Amino acid sequence: MSSLPSPPRATDGTTFDVRSPVDGAVLGAHPVHGPAEVREAVRRSRAAARRWAAAGWDGRRAALLAWKRSLARRMDEVAEAVAAETGKPVHDARAEVLLALVHLDWAARNARRVLGRRRVPSGPAAFGRRALLAYRPVGVVGVIGPWNYPVHTPMGSIGYALAAGNGVVFKPSELTPGVGELLASSFADAVPAEFADLFLVVTGFGGTGSALAESGVDKVAFTGSPGTARKVAEVCARTLTPLLAECGGKDAVLVGADADLEAAANAIVWGAMANAGQTCAGVERVYAVASVHGDLVERIVRKARELTPGRHYGPMTLPSQLAVVERHLKEALAGGAHAPLGGPESLRAPYVHPVVLVGVAEDAAAMREETFGPVVAVNAVRDLAEAVERANASPYALGAAVFTGTREEGLAVAERLTAGGVSVGSVLGYAAVPSLPFGGTGESGYGRVHGAEGLRAFASARSITVRRRAGGGTDLMSFATSREAAERMVELGRKLHAWR
Repeated sequence: MSSLPSPPRATDGTTFDVRSPVDGAVLGAHPVHGPAEVREAVRRSRAAARRWAAAGWDGRRAALLAWKRSLARRMDEVAEAVAAETGKPVHDARAEVLLALVHLDWAARNARRVLGRRRVPSGPAAFGRRALLAYRPVGVVGVIGPWNYPVHTPMGSIGYALAAGNGVVFKPSELTPGVGELLASSFADAVPAEFADLFLVVTGFGGTGSALAESGVDKVAFTGSPGTARKVAEVCARTLTPLLAECGGKDAVLVGADADLEAAANAIVWGAMANAGQTCAGVERVYAVASVHGDLVERIVRKARELTPGRHYGPMTLPSQLAVVERHLKEALAGGAHAPLGGPESLRAPYVHPVVLVGVAEDAAAMREETFGPVVAVNAVRDLAEAVERANASPYALGAAVFTGTREEGLAVAERLTAGGVSVGSVLGYAAVPSLPFGGTGESGYGRVHGAEGLRAFASARSITVRRRAGGGTDLMSFATSREAAERMVELGRKLHAWR
């Protein structure tokens, strides 16, 4: 395995260099922000959030849509920054920016509908009172973002948190700080000056992220590994700061005997190899019914063989990830698997050429841990029931996909999967639908971004009752009500619920 570009490193203790994952060229130097600077960013964002709240639903919507339009006009600039720091092709980076625009647009246009005050039924026990449900912003949200999709993924928290009325302080990955700084500066350029401090960026390593978690923010939204999520959770627990954690996946595709194998193979290859496999909800496992397994493998191998690293996808953005891929491959092959395409020789730093594995032991690291590379394991199963059992056996539960002969059968299988999102007849279909929530359980984390659930994730529910009139009915919340009247009311309620 050839040498990889060096990861970011501090230069003089106050700045660090970021290097291209392709050739190691220095892309720029960025500050290492410490606790005092992080707290100051939170203070400034909180002050701007008060003005943001005063702008109302219409003012916030207008500002966010202005930002969206500005990002759309600057798509090439943003995409080039993404491509430089991650190594992914510019056309992939442009698609990522577009997906972020779709979500930002939805959040801005739907925040009032989802979070605005509305009336809810009072019920007979609250006769004479009008019940209202309202949401208020949590305050300032600290977002700790990943490097694999440095625009789309953090914007699932940033855009929705802003639309819900919050301020945001964003700590991007140390591999992609330039993208984070560009997002924040583009926001300040697009919105009225009074909101310029609403969305701020702090840069650095793990210490900066830890400082953000304990800086007094009102919620933390984290994307990264389960191990790092546990460390962030420990910091948040000291101050009971709520945490939303998206921690990756080991997503499975289930293929039935009557499935369209050509469509399944196309989707599997894209889901496994796009972005060099560095996708939290990417395809890492395939369970195909034995009668079609061989045919499916041949199709996958043929399509994957046509891919060229550097053109169809980029390098390993995180240098150390290549060693993880190598370990998974070698352990799988030593355990009895075979590779109809690729193998350890596919690791040619900084790229990994496509690898297809067959017959991987279910307890192998390649089936249990996140590989996060252009590697897919395709195992045969007796039937779809066994496929569901194996897919659900993973400690991760983020996404899955199902290919069957009919949509009805696909939906029935989808209902039995524990994954937080399931695509029938495609892969990752839910990620492109802004009205659908995204997130998982187990090692994949907890909480949801996107959609109405994503807006509510950054808001606090508030219950309001309004007494409509004095007198009339029996008020169980008053000593002025006689005991006899209160007892009649309770007995009436008891009878109602005993027979209803």
